[in-house]
Amino acid sequence: MSIEMIGKQIASMRKEKGIKQEELAKYVGVSNQAVSKWENGGVPDTELLPKIADFFSVSVDSLFGRNITDYSDMRSALMKKINESTNEKVFKEVFNYCWDIERAMMSDLNLIEDGSVEEYEKNITEDAQHYSSVMTDYGFTRMGLANRLQYFLIVPETKDTEVALFNGIDYPAFFKDFSDPDVFNTCVMLHKRHHKKLFTPNLLVNNMGITFEKATEVLELLKKYYLVYPSQIEMDDEIQTVYQFQPTPSFVAFLIFAREMIDKPGVFCYYNEGRGKPYLK
Repeated sequence: MSIEMIGKQIASMRKEKGIKQEELAKYVGVSNQAVSKWENGGVPDTELLPKIADFFSVSVDSLFGRNITDYSDMRSALMKKINESTNEKVFKEVFNYCWDIERAMMSDLNLIEDGSVEEYEKNITEDAQHYSSVMTDYGFTRMGLANRLQYFLIVPETKDTEVALFNGIDYPAFFKDFSDPDVFNTCVMLHKRHHKKLFTPNLLVNNMGITFEKATEVLELLKKYYLVYPSQIEMDDEIQTVYQFQPTPSFVAFLIFAREMIDKPGVFCYYNEGRGKPYLK
């Protein structure tokens, strides 16, 4: 690729990531008109190329359309780019990288040019839920790609699912415990409440409409799963038991994939079914 084609490469990378010309211009320290000029056949000054490459987390060679073979440099650049993101934007940016990974794992490399998550979501309704999945004998992915709920799961093939998933784990007991509506609804209620606020069984009595005895039983069960921790305090000249809740993202993940089992995914933007062996072996 000739140097005159650099502007087209910049335009392609910018559009792929859903970035405005103003953002690139501000980072590099040039005018918006300069970026527009590059993308319409102009050429950036040579001293600006490293900074442009840093902005896109690529090598300078990539601006010339040359293939990158040093993957350790790519990982370092990606880590640097993520580290420089603000807390407000980092999860959105990382999710877009996950989207790039998902598309790159498909057999059709043309998918890489499809654009950002934000661009995809503009074409679906606010309450929609679309999915993407890659399933091979080497592992699988599952991606929630929509306005309603976003998530990305990647699971490399497990060497021994018996050891990884089943040894010492009593799944029937777990599902039996959480099949009790009072247990499940209490867990949901506590995850909606600030976890640093101490409480007594009366919180469950007042919010769940259950007896004090049932509330105590529920909390003892949640203690079994390290979701609540009791402690003793003196109040009104009496020793009382209070609880502190310990939230976990695992519960939210549990809800995500339980919902997939209950409400089977219907719309896949990408679906690569190439798996020939069982998921559990």
